[in-house]
Amino acid sequence: MSLWEYANPVKFMALSGRVLPWAWAIAALTLGTGLIWGFFFTGDADKFGSSVKVIYVHVPSALMAINAWFMMLVTSLIWLVRRHHVSALAAKAAAPVGVTMTLIALITGALWGQPTWGTWWAWDPRLTSFLILFLFYLGYMALWSALEDTDAAADLTSWLCIVGSVFAVLSRYAAKFWSQGMHQGTTLPVATGGRTISDIYFYPLVLAMVGFAALFVALVLLRTRSEINQRRTAALIARKRGAA
Repeated sequence: MSLWEYANPVKFMALSGRVLPWAWAIAALTLGTGLIWGFFFTGDADKFGSSVKVIYVHVPSALMAINAWFMMLVTSLIWLVRRHHVSALAAKAAAPVGVTMTLIALITGALWGQPTWGTWWAWDPRLTSFLILFLFYLGYMALWSALEDTDAAADLTSWLCIVGSVFAVLSRYAAKFWSQGMHQGTTLPVATGGRTISDIYFYPLVLAMVGFAALFVALVLLRTRSEINQRRTAALIARKRGAA
């Protein structure tokens, strides 16, 4: 069995229909547990006070905002190379979810920054690149809405996604590129296997991250299925008009 089989809309709809309930269940269980545990059963941090609890929303949303763009990049490249419509529609479906995650990360970052840095916003390299990524999301969605030709829209948005990936990378690694930035380093540095957070905050944070990831998968699958159904409906209407 090849992965490319699921580029067929019929097979994709069948597979996503089976996966979707599990994604919703995992999202509800892990996100609910992580947020309740983190907000109500962990104490204030010595250095940051109660503002530390913002991490349970800020870190997962920021991570998914960046990864959503990378997911769009992969599906856009598949479209450009193999011309699979499901991949283009999946990228389109992921954009509103990604921009929402980005907005949540920006807002919670401001809520963290005000008591920590004494300001709601700073032109820190990571914050600035994240804001630019947010604008790229808006531009991507606007471009899809502006073009009626689906294939032309998929082509142009795919190239826009490739360009915007520069800022997705900067959003992820700006703290390493520019050490003078205000933003602290990565909370969970996977490459070194270490972390800068104690166990009492770490475990609910991991649950929240898994929950955000599962929620992203569920929303993208749901929206992709909706895009496919809309495309089918439009094709049927056009066929009936042609027959008339």
